[in-house]
Amino acid sequence: MDTAIPAPALIDPFARAIRYLRVSVTDRCDFRCVYCMSENMTFLPKKDLLTLEELDRMCSAFVRLGVEKLRITGGEPLVRRDIMTFFRSMGRHLDSGALKELTVTTNGSQLERFATDLFAAGVRRINVSLDTLDEQKFADITRWGRLPQVLRGIEAARNAGLRVKINTVALKGFNEDELFRLTEWCAAEDMDLTFIEVMPMGDIGNEDRLGQYWALSDLRARLSERFTLTDLSERTGGPARYVQLAQTGQKIGFITPLSHNFCESCNRVRITCTGEIYTCLGQEGHSDLRGPLRASTDNTVLEDAIRAAIALKPKGHDFDYSRQAVGGKMSRHMSHTGG
Repeated sequence: MDTAIPAPALIDPFARAIRYLRVSVTDRCDFRCVYCMSENMTFLPKKDLLTLEELDRMCSAFVRLGVEKLRITGGEPLVRRDIMTFFRSMGRHLDSGALKELTVTTNGSQLERFATDLFAAGVRRINVSLDTLDEQKFADITRWGRLPQVLRGIEAARNAGLRVKINTVALKGFNEDELFRLTEWCAAEDMDLTFIEVMPMGDIGNEDRLGQYWALSDLRARLSERFTLTDLSERTGGPARYVQLAQTGQKIGFITPLSHNFCESCNRVRITCTGEIYTCLGQEGHSDLRGPLRASTDNTVLEDAIRAAIALKPKGHDFDYSRQAVGGKMSRHMSHTGG
């Protein structure tokens, strides 16, 4: 049962308050994006995954410790069986005011089915991962995905009242020629857009990390050839830096873990679907929270383990492509950690 007495806030060794938790609820996905997964993935045994009840208890502990923003990720979180039960349960923390935002990152494949339920659970803003508006290219990069299904999901989300932000991974030689098309499409549909540098996460088979890498400094320079960009000071709790395009009025974000380190203001940690806490996306160091969670019904045991993990949070990540090698490459897949 949740205690009504607020626990001390989570402060890491570099005086950063941890207010943002990203939780992967499954490593499974109905796509196989080439920069995220191998085509023939071996997924975790279901017994290793936290149950929905355990996910509730874990997230509730973080809320008691001061987390105000909760993002649900995967894999594809909406393929997790009965996942809406979990979303509805988390809604109580929104009702109490302890949680300021409950949101989700999705590939959009299940939004047509779940958008209305997400809004009813208290979700108001979602991120949809979408790297191309070309149907064949979409099929190629996702291996299993269908673009029309995703576009219908985005439309359903907007009709349900959800604010949609498109997340696009910048991939050299793949979507360079769609930069302006994606930008103008988001402007026309009143959706925010964030570009992300590809990150070296996990074995993806024959794909070439260096060949995929497109520096966002170059992408921004190309945007400025057509639009007037004004830097914005606002931050949304994540790593993105934003500009506004004068001609359209829209907001564009840039997440640059490789060409620009954003660690100085990091206020977030990640929980995997197996209950491991990664205090840095770009470091291998992690701590087990599933053990303490399952060892006792006393939340003090879990909360002590969370505090101990936060005390190990590093100053920054190790991602580096500057030497034309994939420096700081992580062995785990992004689908395991949660984006």
